[in-house]
Amino acid sequence: MAFSFQKRRRVGPKTWLNVSKSGLSASHRAGRVTVNSRGRININFGRGLRWRSKV
Repeated sequence: MAFSFQKRRRVGPKTWLNVSKSGLSASHRAGRVTVNSRGRININFGRGLRWRSKV
């Protein structure tokens, strides 16, 4: 089992700055879709169901 660290700071109404052990990234949410600066896409379908992909 591995430990992880992540800290998020809101910098706009739907934009965050993310700090983790692997570095700094930004993410922006548009409805159910969240896209971050590292090329990841998250789609939230609700009730705990989420799809995550790397572009």
